[in-house]
Amino acid sequence: MTSIRFAVINRCVRILQWFRVLFFRMISQCNQIEGSPIRLQPVLIRGEGTARFGKNVRLGFEQSAHFLSGYSYLELRGTDSKIVICDNVQINNSCTFVALNSTISIGTDTLIGTNVQIFTSDFHNLSPELRLTGSPEFADVTIGTNVFVGSNVTILKGVTIGKNAVIGVGSIVTGDIPANAIAVGIPAKVVGSV
Repeated sequence: MTSIRFAVINRCVRILQWFRVLFFRMISQCNQIEGSPIRLQPVLIRGEGTARFGKNVRLGFEQSAHFLSGYSYLELRGTDSKIVICDNVQINNSCTFVALNSTISIGTDTLIGTNVQIFTSDFHNLSPELRLTGSPEFADVTIGTNVFVGSNVTILKGVTIGKNAVIGVGSIVTGDIPANAIAVGIPAKVVGSV
């Protein structure tokens, strides 16, 4: 009896999640979406730029936090903005990627944990006099192939992370991380190699 009950609950959860994924696809407002990622969690994609997904890109993970309660958010502020996610990338639940007139590029075979945030801008000028009216700085973010980004990591504008690198849980990446490095902390610093 218990196994039948679990099977019914499991089926109901999958149906509920399918409707959530469909709803977020319907309310997304980005006409420049290339490729068809596997959406296991809702993803809201907004903006005037281009979101490009390679083959076998997986968005969401059932056996992880925020699967039924959260959603991922991709925003392309400006027609020149791009988010490029290459083949075989796996992105866990509740991530936020915002590109302002620049590009976020994620290399093949990269793994990204829950609640990861990637920003290509500060979104406001740092000068107090220009904070509400000035133009913010922006710069591309590039993540190499086979990178492992832990949960709750924030990656800021202008950062390049080399291939095979590992970024530890909760780190804030403010500068470049070389290939094959392990980086942790606030700000993230190289502590070893793989």
